[in-house]
Amino acid sequence: MQTVISSPSREVIIGHDQPVVMIGERINPTGRKKLAAALEKGDMSLVQKEAMNQVAAGAQVLDVNVGVSGADEKDLMLQALQAITEVVDVPLCIDSAKPEVLAVGLGAYKGKALVNSVNGEEAKLKEVLPLVAQYKTAVVALTMDDKGIPTDVATRLAIADKIVNEAAKLGIPLEDIVIDPLAMSVAADDAAGLAALEALAGIKKNLGVNQTIGASNVSYGLPDRKAINATFLAMAVMAGLTCPITDPTVWPVRRTLLISDLLTGKDEYAMNYITAYREQFPEED
Repeated sequence: MQTVISSPSREVIIGHDQPVVMIGERINPTGRKKLAAALEKGDMSLVQKEAMNQVAAGAQVLDVNVGVSGADEKDLMLQALQAITEVVDVPLCIDSAKPEVLAVGLGAYKGKALVNSVNGEEAKLKEVLPLVAQYKTAVVALTMDDKGIPTDVATRLAIADKIVNEAAKLGIPLEDIVIDPLAMSVAADDAAGLAALEALAGIKKNLGVNQTIGASNVSYGLPDRKAINATFLAMAVMAGLTCPITDPTVWPVRRTLLISDLLTGKDEYAMNYITAYREQFPEED
């Protein structure tokens, strides 16, 4: 099962038999005051800096979210896409809760984007999936619905099945659906980490699709979050995770994903790991 996304000059293949693909999460103003302030001013210099830093740190795809309260999100999305493609050539993940913003972004994007996101809510299925079919993109599908985020694995699997079935009705192929079983904070629910891992494994077994997850959610509210996130990612890769949305500039996280590839036979002669290590610690050469 391979999900292929592209920019005008680069193609990225996501698959269980491929190295883990990092989707850079840093172009998102949620909780980031400097980025939000820059976006409010229409200043894309920080967006460009974040794009270049993440690609330099190993991100193969960049998530682009410009949702700032009170701003014209459609215009900001167009500006951000233009600014990012001026400085990096990786495929982009167009991220918005507003279908009209997704539509504008997809209309301007040159390549095959990843859309973030659809879920099991009836309104979202009707609003987002037709855009995915129209623009022939791939899409992140969240395992939540009109009742919210389920805590149990069985309901998450059922929602994943529902989204896949609705997508099939519109001619969206299974390989273009990337499921996100949703990691929640273990500080609030001590079973949340295990539920996410079991959902990853169940979805891989039942559907075979590629899967993403926002790994940092699992450690929210706890100390030493980087260590928790890195450990969770290693476990999640073994359960079926293929393209996490994460911060590639955090070396412990990137290192964990590189080692996961290394130990599962997806890094020939350890070249990816060695190259990244030497870039991180050039003084040791």
